[in-house]
Amino acid sequence: MNEQLQVQSDECRYSCDIRRSECPYSCELCNKAFSEQSSLITHHCIHTVEHRYKCNVCNKAFSHKSNMITHQRIHTGERPYTCDVCNEAFSHQSSLVKHQRVHTGERPYTCDVCNKAFSHHSNLVKHQRIHTGERPYTCDVCNKAFSHQSSLITHQRIHTGERPYKCDVCSKVFSDKSSLIKHQHLHSGERPYTCNVCNKAFSQQSHLVKHQRIHTGERPYMCVVCKKAFSQQSSLITHQRIHTGERPYTCDVCSKVFRHQCSLVRHQRIHSD
Repeated sequence: MNEQLQVQSDECRYSCDIRRSECPYSCELCNKAFSEQSSLITHHCIHTVEHRYKCNVCNKAFSHKSNMITHQRIHTGERPYTCDVCNEAFSHQSSLVKHQRVHTGERPYTCDVCNKAFSHHSNLVKHQRIHTGERPYTCDVCNKAFSHQSSLITHQRIHTGERPYKCDVCSKVFSDKSSLIKHQHLHSGERPYTCNVCNKAFSQQSHLVKHQRIHTGERPYMCVVCKKAFSQQSSLITHQRIHTGERPYTCDVCSKVFRHQCSLVRHQRIHSD
């Protein structure tokens, strides 16, 4: 309890010494300050409620016996709540309730901006960052910010060089699981993404998206100079060389330069006979 009060006191000094006027309600026991009186009242329970029930493994204390029993499942591994559909077991009833939405399709949490629905509240919170633009997770190396913690973890592997996902066929390693899954389609020949118009199948979803523009006529990439539009970004990049004069492909025999790689390949046949 004393350690808990000390941590709270330290947090108070750090946050409210800077903006004292924004935290007018202070706890008379630990000096922690709050911006709203209701928050102070809730906080008082820490001091007034007796923590009589103590875990015999880690000594963590609880005010209610039921909370201690639930906590002890961390140590015992007990999972008393079982899904009656797939028999997966859980240590908390709330976890079982969330899991069962996989089978029922229930999505009780709805975005008030676009009405998209979610089965878990945490997923709704993450989704809403699309609308708010909030990026609470920041890389401590390059300060790039992310809306999801998982995205930050994946990004940080650029700096650490970590590649924890390994192909069990060719031993090639990847920094994220999705890249490994895409790569494994090369070995398995699997093409799980199918066009609903012509039934052509693809190993990657991005390839399917590009292909479907053949049917929809969509051309989302537009040249800012002449306003010509293209269905693929690579086609736009190639087109823009007309305006910039860029010729990035160089013959290693005569140093002649070309705008397109295919033009370089055709040219090199002169030297290779």
